[in-house]
Amino acid sequence: MENNRVKDFIDLVKRSRRGKLKIYIGMSAGVGKSYRMLQEAHALVRNSIGIQIGYIETHNRAETHALLAGLPLIARRKIFYKGKELEEMDLQAILNRHPEVVIVDELAHTNIEGSKNSKRWQDVVDLLEAGISVITAVNIQHLESLNQEIEEITGIAITERIPDKILEMADEIVNIDLTADELIDRLKDGKIYEKAKIERALQNFFQSDKILQLREIALKEVAHHLERKIDSEIPKQIKLRPERFLACISSNAETAKVVIRKTARLASYYRSPWIVLYVQSSSESMERIKLDKQRHLINNFKLATELGAEVIKLKSDQITQTIMKVANEREITTICIGKPHLNLFQVILRTAVFNELLKNIAANEIDLVILS
Repeated sequence: MENNRVKDFIDLVKRSRRGKLKIYIGMSAGVGKSYRMLQEAHALVRNSIGIQIGYIETHNRAETHALLAGLPLIARRKIFYKGKELEEMDLQAILNRHPEVVIVDELAHTNIEGSKNSKRWQDVVDLLEAGISVITAVNIQHLESLNQEIEEITGIAITERIPDKILEMADEIVNIDLTADELIDRLKDGKIYEKAKIERALQNFFQSDKILQLREIALKEVAHHLERKIDSEIPKQIKLRPERFLACISSNAETAKVVIRKTARLASYYRSPWIVLYVQSSSESMERIKLDKQRHLINNFKLATELGAEVIKLKSDQITQTIMKVANEREITTICIGKPHLNLFQVILRTAVFNELLKNIAANEIDLVILS
């Protein structure tokens, strides 16, 4: 036990000593990631923060290249491989020099055989663990989980990949967002590829419909990262809770239909997820309710699914507790029910389920909407 505690503490100390990771993400080549990293490097220099360029790829773009002036650069290591002289980022030199912050471009790059790590993202992890903060850049198509999807959009095989966990390690992710038109203009102005490549790029990768889809994927990925960060870092009490609706239905077909349709409207208005919950008590078990009621119930589940709800069916005689359990687990902000003038609600009022529900809701800061 003692040993575990010591290990936990060591992990904690190591984590606090870890360098910070900032990732610039782009939907494609040429959005300006390297340019933005170099701009940031200049800002850090002005603020007396020890920054070094560990690896940058300017692709001979004039405006990017111009930004290198005045920035300290760690020389690349030269390697002979299959009779050619190649250059790699010098991981050991960076570790030895130990700057506060280092810029490492092309995160998805595969290192030359014989390097300490086979992938550059592994070099970045080594730098972070040594307490060096890293600013890096990658295009969305290199992300392992999105690889297939993007290959289908672009028709181009992508061999270099980074695991999604590297994004989860990031302290900051910045999406460099451009419209399709802006990106195509940059290409035509020769800011992405040299003249000879432009025409082919316009016919292949750089088409509006493809760029639009990639842009959406990049935006979603960064939004997803932001949600995770909010979830883990912002205390529940002060978090702005996004609306989440829970529609509670019974086997009463007409009421259920109204509750489903009206909750769908509300959810669509707030652009929020919603759930339809049916709690089946023993008196409503399938053996006990009539066939036409069963059929209506199944149709209502189908209607809910078609309108975009997630449908949850649970068996329980503790209706309130079940509703509240689902509401708390799924972080529901609003519970929607039908007007209490029907059989179910006579049962509810008699058994104080409704009063209990009200009491529970009041204690949990959940809104209750009664739909007529």
